[in-house]
Amino acid sequence: MSWSLGREDGTITEWERSDGYATVRVRERTDGRFVVRLDVMEQAADESAYERERFDDREAALDRAAEWREERTVEE
Repeated sequence: MSWSLGREDGTITEWERSDGYATVRVRERTDGRFVVRLDVMEQAADESAYERERFDDREAALDRAAEWREERTVEE
C-alpha cells in the first residue's frame, strides 16, 4: 500500500497509508525542534504500533519519517 501526503502546512506534514490504518507525522515544536510520530492502528494488516522521536532539525525528522513509511509499506 502506498503513502500519500495528507497535510502540509507551516507546522505539520503528515502522510497517510492508502488503507487508512497508518500515518506518519512530522510536527515542529514551539522550541524549534521536530517530533516524528508513527501511528499504525490495530485494524491494520501489519502489526499495530505507536512510536515518537524528537530531532533538532527538520531534515533529520523527514529522513526518519521516510524510513518509517518505507518500513511500513504493505503489499496489496
